Amino acid sequence: MDFLSTLLYYVASFLAVVIVLTLHEFSHAAVAYACGDPTAKWSGRMTLNPLKHFDLLGLICFTLVGFGWAKPVPINQNNFRRPRLGLFLTSAAGVAMNLVTAALLFYPLYLVVISYLPYSAGAEFLSEFLLLLYLYSLSFAVFNLLPLHPLDGFRIVDAFNRRRGPVFRFLRDYGHYILLGLVVWSFACDLLGGYIAFFGYLDILGWVMTFARDIVGAPIQFLWGLIPW
Repeated sequence: MDFLSTLLYYVASFLAVVIVLTLHEFSHAAVAYACGDPTAKWSGRMTLNPLKHFDLLGLICFTLVGFGWAKPVPINQNNFRRPRLGLFLTSAAGVAMNLVTAALLFYPLYLVVISYLPYSAGAEFLSEFLLLLYLYSLSFAVFNLLPLHPLDGFRIVDAFNRRRGPVFRFLRDYGHYILLGLVVWSFACDLLGGYIAFFGYLDILGWVMTFARDIVGAPIQFLWGLIPW
């Protein structure tokens, strides 16, 4: 890609990340409040203002390699009317939000753009932006199911796990470092893969993205593909 194309790609990627992260974190806060815990609302996190949700390092990682994280929404499990159920619903809310918006909003909008808008630089940018919204929504949903702190998968495990054994403590204490390592490794594999194809097969997060696109996204693409656009 030339410089302008590369710049526009990263602009589209950044904007897509902003929307995906904001919807994800807002849904956590809203469901926590509905389940009886006002902590996130009192902390100013039950909002669609993206600045309230950003973790700078997670935002940069997401923009560059398609995986990252936001600031975890603060919750107090003791405030939930049914603590374990509340923790599970709150943790799963972000994943559910990303899947629903990918299926009902981003992908059909992408199909409309590529089907009806005449070709132009603006239409090409819009189609790429919507496609990234769709792919990032899927990948962020799958990525967040990894059982590593501070991701949603860890909280879901916590909701059903009554024991706090060494594996649980390891994932809680070192999960953030493992995530950062995976993102750095993915970025390195992407760079080296341009020279040595073998590195492409070692990209763990790349496999997560492929799974999200080809397996999780398959029913969405199939059902919308039944419509003669």
